[in-house]
Amino acid sequence: MAGEQKSKAKAEQAKGKAKETIGRAVGNERLTAEGRAEQSKGDARQAKEKTKDVFKH
Repeated sequence: MAGEQKSKAKAEQAKGKAKETIGRAVGNERLTAEGRAEQSKGDARQAKEKTKDVFKH
């Protein structure tokens, strides 16, 4: 399960980065903001999983 969540976090971060980059390229502030939000969500998920790993060991 933890591996699945880590993969999900990485995917959210990558998708968010892509959206942000595309949004900036075409001048779409909404898309840029959505991308940043997805990256933040992925960062939070990754931090949560890292915390879990620390307490497992």
